This record gives sequence, C-alpha cells and structure tokens, in this order.
Amino acid sequence: MFFTETAAWQDLGAGLLAELDARHADQGLTPERFGLVLLAPGADGPEGFAHRGDWPCYPCSLVKSFHLVHALAGLETGRISAHGEMDRAMRDMIRWSSNTATNYVIDLITATTGDTLLEGAEYLDWVNKRERLNRFFWSLGWPEWEGCNISQKLMGDVRYGREAQYAGADGGNLNRLTPLASARLLWELFHGDLPLSGPARARAQAILHRDATSPDAGDPNYQLAEYLGGALPFGVEIWSKAGHNEWTGDARTSWFKHDMIRLAAPGRKPLIAVLMTQGRALAENHGALFPDIGRLIWDQTAALLRA
Repeated sequence: MFFTETAAWQDLGAGLLAELDARHADQGLTPERFGLVLLAPGADGPEGFAHRGDWPCYPCSLVKSFHLVHALAGLETGRISAHGEMDRAMRDMIRWSSNTATNYVIDLITATTGDTLLEGAEYLDWVNKRERLNRFFWSLGWPEWEGCNISQKLMGDVRYGREAQYAGADGGNLNRLTPLASARLLWELFHGDLPLSGPARARAQAILHRDATSPDAGDPNYQLAEYLGGALPFGVEIWSKAGHNEWTGDARTSWFKHDMIRLAAPGRKPLIAVLMTQGRALAENHGALFPDIGRLIWDQTAALLRA
C-alpha cells in the first residue's frame, strides 16, 4: 500500500469496524458488504487504515473523479481543445453526477463515440482509443490500479451495440474500482503527485468542493445530504464524489452506494475516507446510514488527527 498502517491506525480501525457492526449490521452493513479506507498525513507520509481496500467492485459514479483528472491533463497537453461545453460537462459530471456530461467528456478524451455495433478492425481501433482511459492511470505506476477499469461509459440501464460488445457478454469488462485506488486519487490530487499544473490541480479541487451551506446541499443529486458529509459539524470543509446505483436491469451493476471524501477543519489534519458498499438494503434504504458513518469516522479520528 502507498501508506503506512501504524499501530494507532490499526487500533482505531478495529474499534471503528466493531462500532459499525454494532450500529449497522442489521441494516446490511456486514464486513463482507463494504470496503473502507481512511487516510491522513503522517510524520513520514500518508498513514491510515484499510478494510477490504483491494475489493474491486462496480464503482458507479466514483469513476467521474478519475475522468475529471484525466480531462484536465488532456486540456493542459492540448490533446483536448478547451471550450465552454467541456467546462460545463466537467462541472456537471461532478456537481450533479450527470452521466450525459460524463459520456461527453469520455468522447472528447478518447476521440470516440458510442452505441452502434462495430466489427473487425474498426471495432479494435475503437477499443484501443477507449482504453486511453485506463492507460492514463496505468502510466502513473500505482500498484493500487491493479484490477481497476474505468473504460465503460455511464449507463442508467443495460448496454447496447458496441458498448455491450465492449463490456463483454459476461460483464467481464464492466467498470471496477477499489477503495484503495479511489483513496490514492484523492491523496495524489491534494498531497501527492499528478501530471497536473498547480492551476489545473486547484481547478479539480474546486470542482470537487461541496458547500454544506449551499441551497443545493439538500438535493440528492448534489450527493452530500445522504452521504458521508451529511452530518458533519458546521465549518468542516468537504471535497467529494459519490456513486449510487439501485436497480439498473443488470444484477452486476445494481445495488451499490459509495463515497470518496476529503475533510478538513482547523486544528485537525485533513482526512480522506472512501466507503464502498454493496447490497439492496444499503442502496435502496437507510438515507441516514452514510451520514451516521461519516460523523462516526469524524468523531473517532479526532484525537489521532489533532494538529
């Protein structure tokens, strides 16, 4: 792992898992149904805790934060031309988790379009271009990228045409992310090394920022009120991207709910938390579950993260 799991973090993690089990096992949050990573700056680099951090699962809209970083890198190199619609799409795919905006960004990053069937060399050329989405992150040399895939477009139901061809008849090429890969992206964006200039990095951070005092904060599409940031104390700064799928028509992509979040407040070291869950009850019900977990994590890490 790219961080150190110290004895203090191991103790904190064990206590947190026990408390989560006591509070929420009856709601479906059993140990095999979720992956969790906590991360903060330490004396010699990142320190933290992981439970099933290498679990590769359908990531829903967490992939959009990866596409944001990739798109900003493409704009800086000139591979993508800057224009107003690109700006609008990058904003809306994060702020409102728009699938349409995301698929527009994917088309521009990869110089592809989707849907209709292709065959032979034309199909193979299209696949090669779409795989740019994965090659960009492979090129960063992150061991945490092993087993991940973000090359599929975001669909509200089953796929057709070349998108179905590419996903595979058995779904073997559907999107997958791990809690560790998601935590690594946030860490590198705020504390580490990404192929982005200072202004581009600041732009990504600004797009991911959530304002708990905004009139939009209660809108479910804003992905704050029913997620990890929904019950935090006043004044905590939040950067996040969540994902949520109920029934999609495909059991392999249904019943997931996730959040990747960075929290900061005076007197504390910043905290990164990634929670990825699977289960109908977790995805369909219990709107207070993620906020309760977010507040529990915030409270239990207070002593360890005192600046």
